[in-house]
Amino acid sequence: MADVPSDAPQHCPGTSSEQAGKTSACQGCPNQSLCASGAAKAPDPAIEEIKVKLATVKHKIVVLSGKGGVGKSTFSANLAHALASDASTEVALLDVDICGPSVPKIMGVEGEQVHQSGSGWSPVYVEDNLAVMSIGFLLGSPDDAVIWRGPKKNGMIKQFLRDVDWGELDYLIVDTPPGTSDEHLSVVQYLSAARIDGAVIITTPQEVSLQDVRKEIRFCQKVNLPVIGVVENMSGFECPKCKNTSQIFPPTTGGAERMCEELGLPLLGKVPLDPRIGKNCDEGKSFLSEVPDSAAALAYQGIVKSKITC
Repeated sequence: MADVPSDAPQHCPGTSSEQAGKTSACQGCPNQSLCASGAAKAPDPAIEEIKVKLATVKHKIVVLSGKGGVGKSTFSANLAHALASDASTEVALLDVDICGPSVPKIMGVEGEQVHQSGSGWSPVYVEDNLAVMSIGFLLGSPDDAVIWRGPKKNGMIKQFLRDVDWGELDYLIVDTPPGTSDEHLSVVQYLSAARIDGAVIITTPQEVSLQDVRKEIRFCQKVNLPVIGVVENMSGFECPKCKNTSQIFPPTTGGAERMCEELGLPLLGKVPLDPRIGKNCDEGKSFLSEVPDSAAALAYQGIVKSKITC
């Protein structure tokens, strides 16, 4: 997880690399002598600052998937709502999808502003016990594109973790973009001293999704991030009229269940497709509150009660 400064030359090996200050790409860089001396390899002081800042957060859960479009943000939002349904539980949802921040829309707080005080940035509150932070609150318009390279993304994530006044929390849910790159490395690095409970990995049943999810699991293993378990999202569709179940995304290789058996991971649950989930996300409403007796809502509640909070 080498750190690359924002003003670094092209092909910079990173300040924590063994090649720091020694490669041809380092020639002419004003930091070459510093990197070559090894002084730049010292741990980022923000890691300890974040540890202190998040000392009042009991549980930190990262939601991951190697595949895009499998419903990570939807799951993260519903997980946050489910946990916050207990009025005595303090919950926060952090959106680190810097280029595609959809959490403000899903949580019904799009257009809200972040305020700054002496204790840091104040998150936006959906309920008295449910806070949200996203770069979406810092954009002039929901249609504005964030065109940033890795170092600037990393800096933003550092600010979210260090400078937001989270207060005392029972759960901090971190929603990530697809993949295994800058945002994921930053979250793991900056939370390394603050103790992450682990990752919940989201997939859909078909092999094209599982293939990328296996890469995400390997990523977790390489960076020593515990895997709490896997959720199979969009798992079958029950017709509301005839009640027959159709596999919209057929599990041709056994789906998440077989993958979990092969890798020795817990399958936390299967959430069926329900058009009302998408509708409620677009309207910024809690699906669990709007349709509490649906099969999907019961699946969410089952995952939270038996697996996340046990």
